[in-house]
Amino acid sequence: MNTLQTRREFVRSLQLSTAALPFLSGLPSLCSAQANQRKKRMVIMFSPNGVSKPSFWPTDDGGKDFVLPESLKPLEPFRDQSLILQGVCDKIRGDGDSHMRGMGCLLTGIELFPGNVQGGGHTPAGWSSGLSIDQEITNYLQASPTTHTRFGSLEFGVLVPNRADTWTRMSYTGPNRPLAPISDPYRMFKKLYGRVEDQESLKSVLDDLTQELRVLRNAVPAEDRQILEEHTEFVRNMERDLEANSQRELEHAVPKLDPDVDNTNDRMPEISRMQIDLMVNSFAADFARTATFQFTRSVGGAKMRWLGIEEGHHAISHKPDEDEVAQEHITLINKWYCEQLAYLAKRLAETPEPGGEGSLLDNTLLIWTNELGKGNSHSLDDIPFILVGGGLDFAMGRHKKYDHVPHNRFLLSLAHGFGHRIETFGNPDYCGEGPLNLT
Repeated sequence: MNTLQTRREFVRSLQLSTAALPFLSGLPSLCSAQANQRKKRMVIMFSPNGVSKPSFWPTDDGGKDFVLPESLKPLEPFRDQSLILQGVCDKIRGDGDSHMRGMGCLLTGIELFPGNVQGGGHTPAGWSSGLSIDQEITNYLQASPTTHTRFGSLEFGVLVPNRADTWTRMSYTGPNRPLAPISDPYRMFKKLYGRVEDQESLKSVLDDLTQELRVLRNAVPAEDRQILEEHTEFVRNMERDLEANSQRELEHAVPKLDPDVDNTNDRMPEISRMQIDLMVNSFAADFARTATFQFTRSVGGAKMRWLGIEEGHHAISHKPDEDEVAQEHITLINKWYCEQLAYLAKRLAETPEPGGEGSLLDNTLLIWTNELGKGNSHSLDDIPFILVGGGLDFAMGRHKKYDHVPHNRFLLSLAHGFGHRIETFGNPDYCGEGPLNLT
């Protein structure tokens, strides 16, 4: 009898609905012996428009004796679990402008197809001509019964525009096959925990789940109860968010904003936290081993009023280095993104690994990246790759400097970290020296 059948029979024996089934997939007592093998996970987090180099990169020559600059200060609690890679460059050229190639080639490492999407003064382009590294790794994990999960991968978004073009997609399941992130946390909840038609029926499902999780708690061993308590608290939080959102809709009309900015712009911090909490719960339940977390898009123009910044992010990124106010704003913006990374690391660190050792962070590698190294020059050199966590057993607590190495070699390192020993990824011309040695 397989594990899924065991869980279904367990639910039936308690006369519960199948809505409770997703919450059981991570319980050690109902997992097969194979599932007790160490789980390795990866999250790739994206934010756009480059960085302000003086406030982003450490000033040392590389090694363990580095000081986190202003943009990275939120990672101070995780300094010894962080790896800063500097000098990694996107060398992919061809059709499209730098924003388009920066986004479409970031995780694929291969050229864009010719197309009819016109960029900023360069040739038009289409979608990527290859699959992305998150999907390459997902396919590898899904092919084995010991690492197969319900979803394989999950694609989270925050303020990603509701349109499909080269600037809005970084994950690909194959050539010409972009994968859309889900920006609505309630849609993501529906994907993870059930199919419901609207928030009213979702509220009903949540009410029922609260009762069923209480029944489950009394029917499982003590080792599983803490996990179910976390699931129950998560469901309660979703209920509270639904009630708060309903009240806000009664009190405030939805504003009409610039069509280039999603109409939930000012709720970006709230949506970010909700998506992070959903991601952590999905890992605790072992719904997926890989995930992407995409903030806005390449050329993203979010207005971060909660930071005291009224102008759009993309417009600020185009201002010259001599504009001190603009550089301060870029630093504030990237520091806020770093705070989201740090919050995700914190949530993973405080969540025990179900049925295993350590925390979820001990078994998860977080990667924060960008489509550009510098916004006002549209440089594809020094693409940020900031790593946190122990998922792939890289040697952490370091600032590592390279001399213009192709980012394809870093993508290869991620595959090898999962045991997937491919020799090239993306354009093979940029893989000649093999994966970067990060262990």
